[in-house]
Amino acid sequence: MENGRNALRLTFVQLLASVFLACASSAWAGEADVIGAKVTKGSGGAYDFDVTIRSNDRGWDYYCDRFEVLSPDGKVLGVRTLYHPHETEQPFTRELYGVKIPAGLRQVRIRARHKPRGYDGETLTVKLP
Repeated sequence: MENGRNALRLTFVQLLASVFLACASSAWAGEADVIGAKVTKGSGGAYDFDVTIRSNDRGWDYYCDRFEVLSPDGKVLGVRTLYHPHETEQPFTRELYGVKIPAGLRQVRIRARHKPRGYDGETLTVKLP
C-alpha cells in the first residue's frame, strides 16, 4: 500500500513540474516572437522571406506591427510593416520580398516589434540558401 502512495506522490510531483515548466517557458517568451522563417533566393540576387510570428495581439493599441531582417552586426536589411492586429490568427505568416543581402553574408537574424512593447521577443537566425 505504501509503494502505491509513493508512486502516486511521484506522479503528482512530476505532473506539477511539467505544468510549471510549460508555464515558465511561455512566460519567458516576448510579446512578439519569430518562430519560423522560409528563405528563398529571388530574382536579381535578392531574397524573399516568409516569416512566422507568434504575438500577444489584443487590439489596435497592442499588436505586432513590424518585423525586420538584420545582418549579423545589426544593420537593418529589410522591413515589413504590419498594419493591423492578428488576434484571431496565431501564429501568423507574412512575406517580405526583394531583400538585398550584402555579398558574403551567410545568415541573417529576424526580429519582430510589438506595439507598445518594442523588440522584446525571441529572434531567429536563419542561414541563407
